[in-house]
Amino acid sequence: MSNIVLIGMPGAGKSTVGVVLAKRLGYRFVDSDLVIQEKYGKLLHELIEENGVEGFWEIENDVNAGIETDKSVIATGGSAIYGKKAMEHLRSTAKVVYLQLPLQEVEERLGNLNARGVTLRPGQSLEDLFAERVPLYEEYAHYTVACEGKMLREIVAEIVEVCS
Repeated sequence: MSNIVLIGMPGAGKSTVGVVLAKRLGYRFVDSDLVIQEKYGKLLHELIEENGVEGFWEIENDVNAGIETDKSVIATGGSAIYGKKAMEHLRSTAKVVYLQLPLQEVEERLGNLNARGVTLRPGQSLEDLFAERVPLYEEYAHYTVACEGKMLREIVAEIVEVCS
């Protein structure tokens, strides 16, 4: 397996870690949220508004299931784990790493959830979303990297170590 897929809550640092990790390994960097935006010509929050949360997850599942790349670090959207077909595809072509952060740190990093394209169902709090997603991140991950209180270079070094 020559790809590494990063999963985790919005704000966990998937894109930031992914870019640095890709540079360190000499890999390509793929941000699946940007792939979705390019394919549909719209921002994530526009797709969510137009298609609803579940409709967006279908789009995300289809796009992620179609990612074919080699020697790449792929940063997924936080909701990628709702796409069974996509996650099975990514697990078969990559080492999946869960960037784990406690809820409090996720809250501090996030800011405006709607502007970030976070898929919250009506009445759902960030705490509810966190509780719903963590078991899915744990299920799909080959490796979990605890990121709380760590410098970017420490996280990247740990990923390199567990994935080599």
